[in-house]
Amino acid sequence: MARRSKALFLPVFAALAAASPLHAERAILAPVPAIDAIPTRKLETAIFAGGCYWGVEGVFSHVKGVQLAVSGFAGGPKGRRVDYEKVSEGDTGFAESVRVTYDPAQVSYGALLRIFFSVVADPTTLNYQRPDSGTQYRSALFPLNPEQDRVARAYIVQLGKAGLWPNPIVTQVEPFTGFQDAAADHQDFARKYPTHPYIVRWDRPRIAALKATFPTFYREKPSP
Repeated sequence: MARRSKALFLPVFAALAAASPLHAERAILAPVPAIDAIPTRKLETAIFAGGCYWGVEGVFSHVKGVQLAVSGFAGGPKGRRVDYEKVSEGDTGFAESVRVTYDPAQVSYGALLRIFFSVVADPTTLNYQRPDSGTQYRSALFPLNPEQDRVARAYIVQLGKAGLWPNPIVTQVEPFTGFQDAAADHQDFARKYPTHPYIVRWDRPRIAALKATFPTFYREKPSP
């Protein structure tokens, strides 16, 4: 279901939310990364794509050490300007993504990867994160430096060997070609509209899963 047409399906989402009581998603606890990134700055940045950016941003904004989580787009041709409507067509090469600025003294890149694979995205579904489908909803990592690239690739191999999922991992490590912020009305969406049917049905359970699965990393008040 393309995100562009979500407004047309709000009655359906409302019915689903009413019929499905809020509960934590079934998290698959990924292992601690065997290797982790060595921080080089007081604040580091990482970029994740894992379906609708409302939920990805919503989860990471509740992680201790995350200073800022921004919804936007990554993965498409360098220099091309896009917006929500264009990306929603599914043929731009861009994915809905989130730029995470974090304090590596509180949470490492490896810990963010572990949270991502445990409660944010299903790494075995190609171009699909329920209830949305299309290349713009693929799960992908966009390393910003060789250290992140090394750790991300090693962790995907580690997860594959762990055999936690019945299907192969399809999450890709992709070249970083730039990040474009989404419009203001898409930022902090889960925080600003907690009773929105889509948030209630799909994203609040992810945040609940973060709290249940990673209590030491969870904070109640989201980052700005």
